Amino acid sequence: MVAVRSAENSVGAMPTEAAPAVGTPTVRVWDPFVRIFHWMLLGLFVAAFVSAEESETLHVWIGYSIALLLILRVAWGFVGSRHARFSDFVRSPRATGVYLVQVLRSKAPRHLGHNPAGGIMVVALLLAVSGIAATGIMMTTDAFWGSEALEDIHEALVYGTIGLICLHVAGVILSSIQHRENLVRAMFTGRKRPL
Repeated sequence: MVAVRSAENSVGAMPTEAAPAVGTPTVRVWDPFVRIFHWMLLGLFVAAFVSAEESETLHVWIGYSIALLLILRVAWGFVGSRHARFSDFVRSPRATGVYLVQVLRSKAPRHLGHNPAGGIMVVALLLAVSGIAATGIMMTTDAFWGSEALEDIHEALVYGTIGLICLHVAGVILSSIQHRENLVRAMFTGRKRPL
């Protein structure tokens, strides 16, 4: 097998690994931090949801871990690798709307990083989970201890985030089908076929 090289836009040329058995070359898209963040956030979110009624101490520490993870991801969104940066995937509402119309017509262009809908979903999930973490941390302070209103907001954000996760999974499945590409595997390996 022959190793394939791919130009990674402004980041410079990055060598790819040997082509897979089927002979299709791949390029690195998702760096290790993005992949670890993605799966850790999912695992911690599930653990927080499950532990909410079982162990308050565990639930709080999971919340602090999520908050730290979010801070690191936001920082990485400005200084990380090309496809991890917000500037690479956050698009205007108009561009996202145009892309969604293209999706409905099965004519959406394939993107190497996040497509416009995926970019908006990343931002929505980061904001929603940040809201959960912030309200959770606030409830541990003297000022908000026992606040039922804040607890209701916290819980609403949790269930709203579950709704966003369902939309995210549906979008991943739809995009995988439309572009004949396993996006879940790409989030494990960090690699996709080039454009």
